[in-house]
Amino acid sequence: MAFRPIRRFGDPILRMPAEPITEFDQRLRAIVTDLLDTVDAPGHAGVAAPQIGIGVRAFSYNVDGEIGYVLNPELVELSEETQDGVEACLSLPNLGFNTRRAQRAVVRGVDMANEPVTVSGTGLMARCLQHETDHLDGKVYIQRLDPETRREAFSQIRDQEWFWQR
Repeated sequence: MAFRPIRRFGDPILRMPAEPITEFDQRLRAIVTDLLDTVDAPGHAGVAAPQIGIGVRAFSYNVDGEIGYVLNPELVELSEETQDGVEACLSLPNLGFNTRRAQRAVVRGVDMANEPVTVSGTGLMARCLQHETDHLDGKVYIQRLDPETRREAFSQIRDQEWFWQR
């Protein structure tokens, strides 16, 4: 399949909750292949299906050499311990803001054979799992920022050339 262009902040598909996957067919296989091809690019830690224009509950990840995907993922565990760090998003290029996330996260979903899959991690993997699941719920990470930082984020977004070229 192919590397797919990333939808930018402001595209309505990024604000819509993704639909659960019910058909495990060739079309889905093509979507998964595109997600894996797209996440394999340098600097891509995760890609959710809505970011490539497809409103289904699927994402791929590429963290510390571990590449994979999850269909119909649900966050089932978040640690009480948190991490603070700069978070970025392919849908908001050239921007990053300090975002608090759980230090550890566990996602459960299924694979192409509709068999159970569990992905867990700490640090960057935990951040990725939370970030991509948010995309599938129609949320972008800047919605998690405190009000003052969110105002600054929107100010910086309006200053981006890509924001006006949609």
